Amino acid sequence: MINERVLYTGKTHVTGGRDGLARSDDERLNVRLSAPGSSGAGTNPEQLLAAGWSACFIGAMKIAAANAKIVLPVDTTIDAEVDLCIAENAYFLQAQLTITVPGIDRDVARELAQSAHQTCPYSKATRGNIDVVINVV
Repeated sequence: MINERVLYTGKTHVTGGRDGLARSDDERLNVRLSAPGSSGAGTNPEQLLAAGWSACFIGAMKIAAANAKIVLPVDTTIDAEVDLCIAENAYFLQAQLTITVPGIDRDVARELAQSAHQTCPYSKATRGNIDVVINVV
């Protein structure tokens, strides 16, 4: 593991797997987990990944915009889909990020999204591991 300079460490404790509980060491995160598609009252890992990735991706877009001397609109949104799939008895993930950047030319928004996809830590972590589609609308 590379330990250049750790900026932050997220620490969680999970019990019960997909039908359990997850909480962070600072107790800011305290969620019930449920399997996808079940009638359980909790969220699931795919939703948590989609939310975390989207938040980080918008942050990376802000950096790309600042480097291009553009202000990223505050109402920039990402609708993320993280699919849990199965083929030949093996589970895998795939994802789609649909990005809306109001008031910015679509080609410019697409360039910002591509730059963010190269620098976002979540995009880096998934690159080559899962299929990802980036749509700018």
